[in-house]
Amino acid sequence: MELPYAEPYRIKMVEPIRLSTREEREKWIKEAKYNTFSLRSEQVFIDLLTDSGTGAMSDRQWAAMMLGDESYAGSSSYFNLKKSIKDITGFDYFLPTHQGRAAENVLFSVLIKAGDRVPGNSHFDTTKGHIEYRKAIAVDCTIDEAKDTQLEIPFKGNLSPEKLEKELAENHDKIPFIIVTLTNNTAGGQPVSMENIKEVRKIADKYKKPVVFDSARFAENAYFIKIREKGYENKTIKEICKEMFSYADAMTMSSKKDAIVNIGGFIATRHEGWIKQAATFNIMYEGFVTYGGMSGRDMNALAVGLDEGTEYDTLHARVGQVAYLGKKLDEYEIPYQRPAGGHAIFVDALKVLTNLPKEEFPAQTLVVELYLEAGIRTCEIGYLLADRDPVTRENRFGGLDLCRLAISRRTYTNNHMDVIAAALKNVFDRRNDIKRGMKIVKEAPIMRHFTVELERL
Repeated sequence: MELPYAEPYRIKMVEPIRLSTREEREKWIKEAKYNTFSLRSEQVFIDLLTDSGTGAMSDRQWAAMMLGDESYAGSSSYFNLKKSIKDITGFDYFLPTHQGRAAENVLFSVLIKAGDRVPGNSHFDTTKGHIEYRKAIAVDCTIDEAKDTQLEIPFKGNLSPEKLEKELAENHDKIPFIIVTLTNNTAGGQPVSMENIKEVRKIADKYKKPVVFDSARFAENAYFIKIREKGYENKTIKEICKEMFSYADAMTMSSKKDAIVNIGGFIATRHEGWIKQAATFNIMYEGFVTYGGMSGRDMNALAVGLDEGTEYDTLHARVGQVAYLGKKLDEYEIPYQRPAGGHAIFVDALKVLTNLPKEEFPAQTLVVELYLEAGIRTCEIGYLLADRDPVTRENRFGGLDLCRLAISRRTYTNNHMDVIAAALKNVFDRRNDIKRGMKIVKEAPIMRHFTVELERL
């Protein structure tokens, strides 16, 4: 008899969680202005708000933290991290930052100016925010197939070569670089193929443009290449990562995802000139160039996490748990962005709450309903996150409207996945009774979804 699959770790510490009452949750979500970011953690039973910084670190990472060198300049922890980044990515130059959006802020301060256009595959919230804050334009060149949530193709996060070529042909003098998001979060945690990465590089070279990777989930992307793309099935994850980064000029990294740490990020590049320019902004915004807003202990944990996070067994268990939840939703016929992504399941709210108009923010309504049902905190990746058009100030309703169930790494068991699926089924079964959506009461001018205040209609 073949043995069933088991997680490649055992648990040695637990944190208690409590399921609240429906009455408590109704009070708390109203006090939070129907924004799950404003809930207190103790008001949440299963937390799927994000997989960023919420994973469980390993014994090796905790041990490495005890050896952290907290010297202000030139700490050994910095050089440990430098070596780990070089080993995984091949990049010679790097700057530590306190997290991914800080890396974007520093690098984009060097590369982007007002009037620029930055093509890519579904720029995520902070990426788009940092571009638009600088009065530049984020141009989405994702393949059209990504908009069909029920279509199953292996690399739904790909850039469209035709869209990218057209953008570069028409606006090449306004384009500082091309950005590739690995995996494509906004499109549902969907991977980008190595073939597509190579094609992007070829187009970039034709127009003499650099390529920057948003690398928050690059290891998950490499895993999908290994299991889905012909010619890579016998390569290690680390070998695939090294090849992916060989086609990039630079990367930004939110280490709180695939490196499984609670805080941290970095910029890495093959261009010494870029790193010298960025160093000034790093000192201004983050800290000295050898700590950049991170403690020595956190840099040590990150160095180990990059190694562990690019091992096949770790990724197989992690992506497998997301797929397990997807299969449970299949049993209940709940529509989500297919196939299951690397870090989350993205429920298609427009196919669940079909009686709500887009102006009432169906995905955010679904987020609230799932919290009320079982204390499960999720977030909206849709019309709220899209912000308003910076010119017309109209809501951007053209994309997907998704409820993201982000699964923390090495944190929950499949029993928790069963609870999530059952709670979502309960909401799905009463979907026709949900006749009121949300309206915005107060919003920030940019990246509004973090702090938006809403009311029930």
